[in-house]
Formats: sequence, structure tokens, C-alpha cells
Amino acid sequence: MRLTSKGRYAVRAMLDLTTHSNGNPVRLQEISTRQNISLHYLEQLFRKLRNGQAVKSVRGPGGGYVLARNMDQITIKDVLDCVGENINPARDIVGTEAEAANSLEFHLSKNYFMNLGIIMKEYLATTSLGDLVRKSKETETEAGIAGASNDAGIMTSAIRNPIGEINQ
Repeated sequence: MRLTSKGRYAVRAMLDLTTHSNGNPVRLQEISTRQNISLHYLEQLFRKLRNGQAVKSVRGPGGGYVLARNMDQITIKDVLDCVGENINPARDIVGTEAEAANSLEFHLSKNYFMNLGIIMKEYLATTSLGDLVRKSKETETEAGIAGASNDAGIMTSAIRNPIGEINQ
């Protein structure tokens, strides 16, 4: 059960596009520079995102990419599905030697991880790009008011990240 760089980069790029678009096309070179992601890799990801109908390309001068739907209609699960990310923790269970053993332990662990996969997919499907963008703006506001930063400019106070966990 692992989210690869492909999934993480796709989510970061989509959040960047959402944040910097304001309805206007954003060039991949700009996203590449801001997010420090290879332009070639972004081109591959955005081809998949376009095929998955998460983004639309705009040709010509001033062209680039825009969201294909409202930011509240594109979930993190949508983004991960577009780029072919499979985070199902039970994906490696079928066809294993343990399955051939047909033991009680195999069936208990298989059911557990299949249920975990369902919960993860439901969670990813309930978080939209809009949710994360709004959360980042709230976090920036909270950080500006209550946060103390160290010499490197890194926040040292505990703040909630977009998915509800505490960052220290």
C-alpha cells in the first residue's frame, strides 16, 4: 500500500493549476518551475489527466491547461484514477502462495485489507481540489496570525493539514 510519486505529483500539479488558474490557462512550464517537477513528466501526467477529463488543454498564445470541471467536482480519487494510481492495499493478495494455502489467517487478512481499501477510496472520493485549496488558504491565514517560524521560515506551531492530521 503505497502512493507513488506519480500520484503525489499529479495531486500537487492539480492543486497548483487550481490555485493559479483563476479561469485562465496555466502553462506546464509554470507548474514545473513552482513545483520542481520535470516538465517532461508533467506532460505525461497531464496527457492522462486530459484523457480522464480532469483538465482541458487550450491551444495558441496564452494557452495551457484549465480544469475541465469546477474544483469542487474533482476529487483526489479522480486525479489518482486518471493517472492510473492504484493504492488498493489488497491488490497483491490475489494469486499469492498464501491464497493457495486457503488458511483462516489468509482470509482474515485479505478481508481486513480489502475493507481498508474501500475506506481509503471513500475517503479520497470525499476530498475535492476545492476542499484542499480552501484549507490551504485557512492554514495560511492561521499561520500568519498565530504561527511562529524558525530561521528557515518553517512553521513550528502545530497546524491542521488539509486532511485533518496534526503537523508539528
